[in-house]
Amino acid sequence: MSSDLKETFMPPPQSDPTPPAPAALAAKVRTLGPSMTRSMQRVAEAVAGDPAGCAALTVTGLAERTGTSEATVVRTSRLLGYPGYRDLRIALAALAAHQAAGRAPAVTADIAVDDPIADVVTKLAREEQQCLADTAAVLDTSQVEAAVSALATARRIDVYGVGASSLVGQDLVQKLLRIGLIAHAHADPHLAVTNAVQLHSGDVAIAITHSGRTTDVIEPLRVAFERGATTVAITGRPDGEVAQYADLVLTTSTARESELRPAAMSSRTSQLLVVDCLFIGVAQRTYESAAPALSASYEALAHRHDPRPGHR
Repeated sequence: MSSDLKETFMPPPQSDPTPPAPAALAAKVRTLGPSMTRSMQRVAEAVAGDPAGCAALTVTGLAERTGTSEATVVRTSRLLGYPGYRDLRIALAALAAHQAAGRAPAVTADIAVDDPIADVVTKLAREEQQCLADTAAVLDTSQVEAAVSALATARRIDVYGVGASSLVGQDLVQKLLRIGLIAHAHADPHLAVTNAVQLHSGDVAIAITHSGRTTDVIEPLRVAFERGATTVAITGRPDGEVAQYADLVLTTSTARESELRPAAMSSRTSQLLVVDCLFIGVAQRTYESAAPALSASYEALAHRHDPRPGHR
């Protein structure tokens, strides 16, 4: 790291991380699947589609079922957060039990062109709920706490995002402004880079990109990283290029992409959850100054919208 601040907010390495709970296993399969190799995807799809059946298989049996190798099965297990296949089998058995008891939601069907609006509402609500649950399951709270600590003491905060992610960035910035922090949202890539050049130790830069490979977002984050700012990535691809320049990575999940529901729509839900977690965390950490600032902003807006004469 290029600054003391980065060392302060980087969480300590974990040599023996706790394996994900059954619900988190399902979330990790959905979240990490698209970034896996094709052979690893086959293993992930098999365990997600039939946890009970796969739990009964040996590593050799699962390799034969998926047309892969034992090494691929083990690598997939580790990518999903388990020390080895034995630990994955235990989690699969637990997940199967949860599903049998009705505590694990089934994957909802895609929205069809001829679906009545009542079905659209139901399917979207289920997808949104699953997306939020998956994000909560895969989000590393130690990384969130480190990001909150950095934001709470930041001299200045820059947020980068384009497209739907820029809307999420604007939401975060307006929340931070209302509790008295200095924050800026940058959707223009040129302005983002020119502002990133001005950052240094004591500042925070946040990149929001679901794919983890949006160049217009990665470039200003890279500049901020090299200038010594604490850098944060909010992304659905923790192994994406954006992570190379992020001191802290906040992983989001997403509902399945379909013809009528592109990734930009589904990813926004999980991004907004992370934004709210960051805001609440910072407000808690800076309560003595945040509470009066928030109250003042409420009063200012109420006065502005008062319809009575002389109260505009």
